[in-house]
Amino acid sequence: MSSPGSAEPGHGPGRVTGLEADPRRAGTVRIDLDEQRFASVPAELVLLEGLKLGQVLDDALRERLGSAAERESAYRTALRALERRGFARADLARRLLRKGHIRSAVEAALDQLAAVGVLDDHAFAEHYVATRGARGRGPLRLTRDLLAMGVERRVIDRALSAHQADAGESTELPLALASKRAAQLGNIPRAAKRRRLLAYLARRGYAGREVSTMVSRLVG
Repeated sequence: MSSPGSAEPGHGPGRVTGLEADPRRAGTVRIDLDEQRFASVPAELVLLEGLKLGQVLDDALRERLGSAAERESAYRTALRALERRGFARADLARRLLRKGHIRSAVEAALDQLAAVGVLDDHAFAEHYVATRGARGRGPLRLTRDLLAMGVERRVIDRALSAHQADAGESTELPLALASKRAAQLGNIPRAAKRRRLLAYLARRGYAGREVSTMVSRLVG
């Protein structure tokens, strides 16, 4: 499926009947062939190809312009998504593919964004861990979340290590969460309270011997 405004190369030559700046996309030029909208491409490509009114395009040039239009469309869609919130690269790629952009255009657009520092899985993972960790999500939950977004495990581990180093004692937050939850549970049998607290913390991403010991001490 072609993205909106992109070309469909391979339909024979056409005469350029329109070249004008695209008001919706700064730095791009709209091309009309035979009085019909063909594509929006970067302005520098128009100069590079020496396009001019009345020029007849052969199939090879039409295909180059069509590919450029696909990349430009995917790039603009990715930028709009990133203006709203951060994305991991693989997660953003899936979003663009669902919107109908072709894979080669998506990869080229994401490479371009990564080159200028707008798309960075390391920075995304660090920010995600810091913000979600502060809201009570533990390392296991954070790892699951980021893996589902396509972030590499080594990137996740680095982000978690950096966060734990900054946060200091790793049991402070789960202890606060468990204490609040224990008060809500009231005076139920200690074994049941311990079991429920462990399940609650596991859902938040906290588990392991250290957490189990902490909960045992909490329920007395």
